[in-house]
Amino acid sequence: MPEPETAPAGTPGRLARSISRFVDRLPAPMRRYGQQIGGWQRIQLAFKTALACGIAWIIARQLPGEVADYPYYAPLGALISMYSTVADSVKTSLQTLAGLLLGIGLAWLLLLTVGLHVLTVSLLVFLGVLVAGLPRLGAGRDWVPMAALFVLLVGGSDAGDYSLGYAVQMAVGVLVGITVNFLLIPPLNFSAVGRSLQQLQSDLAGQLEEIAEALLEDWPPERDEWASNGENIVRLSEQVRQAVATADRSRKANPRRRFQDRDLQADWSNLRTLERAAFNTQDITEVLGAVIWDDHLHIPTRVLEPMSEALKATAAAVRSLAAEDLQEKLDAASAAQQQLTTELAGSVTTETPGTAGGYVAVSLDRILSALRRQLDDSTNQQR
Repeated sequence: MPEPETAPAGTPGRLARSISRFVDRLPAPMRRYGQQIGGWQRIQLAFKTALACGIAWIIARQLPGEVADYPYYAPLGALISMYSTVADSVKTSLQTLAGLLLGIGLAWLLLLTVGLHVLTVSLLVFLGVLVAGLPRLGAGRDWVPMAALFVLLVGGSDAGDYSLGYAVQMAVGVLVGITVNFLLIPPLNFSAVGRSLQQLQSDLAGQLEEIAEALLEDWPPERDEWASNGENIVRLSEQVRQAVATADRSRKANPRRRFQDRDLQADWSNLRTLERAAFNTQDITEVLGAVIWDDHLHIPTRVLEPMSEALKATAAAVRSLAAEDLQEKLDAASAAQQQLTTELAGSVTTETPGTAGGYVAVSLDRILSALRRQLDDSTNQQR
């Protein structure tokens, strides 16, 4: 379950802490159910959505003229506008309204030119689906044929008043939803970023260390669990990228950003470095995994120990990403990698050429190069 974000001082912050304390006092089965449905952020989103729909319904019934005859579309507008971030709410709402207006316009075009009969329905759906393919409509693409059908079939002979009421009430609901999402504890998904990056960094270093230990066992090693972890690390890096992207979206148009912000540029930079390391770690895993199962591949015996040392030193450098001793760890890892390269060159004349070992050495060098670029970029930014 994601940890609740620390809210800024003021009423929203007190409300967030009060709700958090209330949730903590719930019985264990209810807390477990809360974790299953998405935790604090899902409860918060459900509360804001319910509140927005209620407010939209109240406002919708107070609107003047024929528009007030269609108040049920206002809660629908509030519902479709509510997303976990303010930026997503605004973007999706605008796309939805664009699709709705296109659908209404398409229905009126056919009503004025063809009239209402059986073929009109089929033609309207055909054209609506085609128009929905327009680029950048996003979430609004599904609303084009649906809004067109509503105007044609539900509006019928009263299509004029219906179209106006439909569009205005949906817009009112969307406006209410965005306002509620903006004012009431809009989430900043920062805490998940730090945890995710640390997890990826730890898993990467752990994978390199596990391979290093396996190399010092009787070869081929009996423990081969590490051989199946390469894809898991790549999947984890994809999840971390999604977490950073979500945090980046959550800070846009978010008033809490003034009280609580995070250097996401540094997070993106660290992520890109770890992604390069993950890619090359997966390559190392696959190459050495193939050595275990393929008798035709071979790593010279004299190379195993320096390769293990190079892997351990690289793992230590990965663990020190963004730490003060990164330069020291990089120097040690570079020396170990150079020693591995020297041993590989010497093994060509004494044992079977170690192509697998050479590939590992190149992959380690790429990881160290990515870490070195990250260190250089950080140093330049601090000047």
